[in-house]
Amino acid sequence: MVYVGLDVSLNSVAVCVIDREGQILKEASVASEASAISQCLQPWRDRIAKIGLEAGPMSEWLTAGLAELGFPAISLEARQVKAALSAMPVKTDRNDARGIAQVVRAGWYKVVHVKSIGSQHARTLVAARKHLIRSIAASEQTLRGLLRPFGLKVGIVSRAGFASRVRELVGNNAILAEVMAPLLAARDALMQEYQRLHRLVVQAVRNDPVCRLLTTMPGIGPVSALTFRATIDAPERFARSRSVGAYLGLTPRRYQSGEIDRTGRITKVGDGETRTALFEAANVILRPSTRWSPMKAWAVRIAQRQGSKRAKVALARKMAVVLHSMWRSGTEFRWTATAA
Repeated sequence: MVYVGLDVSLNSVAVCVIDREGQILKEASVASEASAISQCLQPWRDRIAKIGLEAGPMSEWLTAGLAELGFPAISLEARQVKAALSAMPVKTDRNDARGIAQVVRAGWYKVVHVKSIGSQHARTLVAARKHLIRSIAASEQTLRGLLRPFGLKVGIVSRAGFASRVRELVGNNAILAEVMAPLLAARDALMQEYQRLHRLVVQAVRNDPVCRLLTTMPGIGPVSALTFRATIDAPERFARSRSVGAYLGLTPRRYQSGEIDRTGRITKVGDGETRTALFEAANVILRPSTRWSPMKAWAVRIAQRQGSKRAKVALARKMAVVLHSMWRSGTEFRWTATAA
């Protein structure tokens, strides 16, 4: 049997093939295409035990492509690979491919789930929508900053009323009005495209039974539901719902050695966007205006004992667990004690 390590970059892939004793059989650099990698590995096609790729932007696509061609490709957890490769004094693509091959041979790795195409599309939609939100906010900050030296203050204004407020401020200054016009036009274009993407998010949630189910939980809107669904992708890969909290980095760090046993902040491993969405949802639940539920009561008790920040973290973790349980069982959120 042979083992293969691939160090992937945008345009090329460093390939290293080793035998069961760790001896190098082949090293090469090929294009970042599954077909090119397949051609390089043809002499060992029937002897390959595993092909390892470090998880990254290109790895999901290449892993899926190699699997379609019949190769046993797996995506490796990046933190473990980084720890294994950190012992190497010289870092090159060639050395990284060698190290990954040795990691695969030793079996010291954690396989990263390769998401389905549907989940990848959903993540892309959510990410594009968020990019436009940030672009709109940056545009508004630029406009505020440009007006400030002239003593013109936009102040607190809704997003819908921002443009009219700026035009009102510069109405008596022809030069400023001419300068602001293209910036406002660019912002208006961003707003239109944002609204288009938001409608796509809402439509995707309406057409997906799982997302509709998840939105029955208080605090979970279309964006949160689609983000959670795309991140988890396949609920059956978690044997226990409580494992989802750890997967999303919502469990505390722990350091135990000898007489020392310390619990720290949450690990923040896993998908940051999903973690943020759950924090925002937890914040909504803890608002006074949100309908009372046993889950909210549980979080309020924690807030009274340990503060609102810890309560929000604990509630976000609990929401992740409950959402996964709802998904697996196909039941809506229950506003009774069984839901908490």
